Amino acid sequence: MASFDFIIIGSGILGTFHALHAARAGKKVLLLEKDNRPVSATVRNFGQVVPSGLGGRWYQYGRRSLELYREIQQEYDITVRQNGSVYVASDADEWALANELYDRRRADGYPCELWSKAQTLATYPVLRPDYVQGALVFPEEISVEPDQMIYRLIGYLTTKFPNVTYRNNAAVVGCASTADGATVQLANGERFQAGKVLICNGSEFRLLFPDLFTQSGLVVSKLQMMQTVPMPEIRLPGNILTGLTIRRYESFEECPSYANLQTPDHLAELKKWGIHVLFKQALDGSIIIGDSHEYATATQTDDLGFDTNDYVNQLILQEARRIVDFPVDRIQRTWAGFYAQTTQEIFEADLDNVHIVTGIGGKGMTSSAGFSEENMKRFL
Repeated sequence: MASFDFIIIGSGILGTFHALHAARAGKKVLLLEKDNRPVSATVRNFGQVVPSGLGGRWYQYGRRSLELYREIQQEYDITVRQNGSVYVASDADEWALANELYDRRRADGYPCELWSKAQTLATYPVLRPDYVQGALVFPEEISVEPDQMIYRLIGYLTTKFPNVTYRNNAAVVGCASTADGATVQLANGERFQAGKVLICNGSEFRLLFPDLFTQSGLVVSKLQMMQTVPMPEIRLPGNILTGLTIRRYESFEECPSYANLQTPDHLAELKKWGIHVLFKQALDGSIIIGDSHEYATATQTDDLGFDTNDYVNQLILQEARRIVDFPVDRIQRTWAGFYAQTTQEIFEADLDNVHIVTGIGGKGMTSSAGFSEENMKRFL
């Protein structure tokens, strides 16, 4: 039976970055993926790396993640582009929050700028003038291509570190601690052992320790997203976040004015579906637009359905038309993404030499690199 220092189950962004930090420490690592390749939350998002939207320690993990993304990009193309993030405020309440977060982030030494309405429209002429009050800009933030980044990161990991073995189509159906480590068993009967096993299972709760997840308090969020046909005539660089995002993200919740924030009547239906409108232009000129949020407990994830609700997509597009003047309805594909989250920031369970890490929620693309670096220190 082959032996490793670490076996990491799940090659989404959280699992792969744990594997990377173990490999950097010189450990022998086996990274296992149940599917032919990662197909869940890591590839079904905007590809926005936005520490500015996070609060508490996750903001710090996000800042460290930016450094790690840039380091890797210098060695190996994982699609990192530094075009910054822009939060477009649409009314006085959102503009007040933008100003307060600007003050907080300047105090943290995190580069940011406040743009007037005229500055914002000069840089993003596709924005509708009657929507824009001003913008809060974070020039150091980055974008990646979500349908490519994780595959390239795995390529970097396996190319640079000969101490890493990657196996796909390797569903783990058994995992147990032993006196001196832990063992795992694949669906085909293969067995491996390691000093430590880390399970980064995303929203897969049925294959391993299902009883634990039943009692975990984890919920799954379903997000609906769309992508337009390529529009190379449109220039929309960076991560475009809007007034609804200002009303939703953790960093703004920490600002003084947030406690008095009221929801205008025209936003009530959007809030019901957890909609906040974001835009991110892909390398081919197409534009990702989304998203919404529906929730189910860990034991009832099937209730969310595999389909997309056209009513929800139309709500997103209706709001998008208020914000931009390009033809947002030229959609080439739509999809639903699913991620696990918890009220405890992240779900961790230590079962002797088996350690579960999941439920990072919408923070994964932004903070997994930095969080994994810190978390691996527990095990090295």
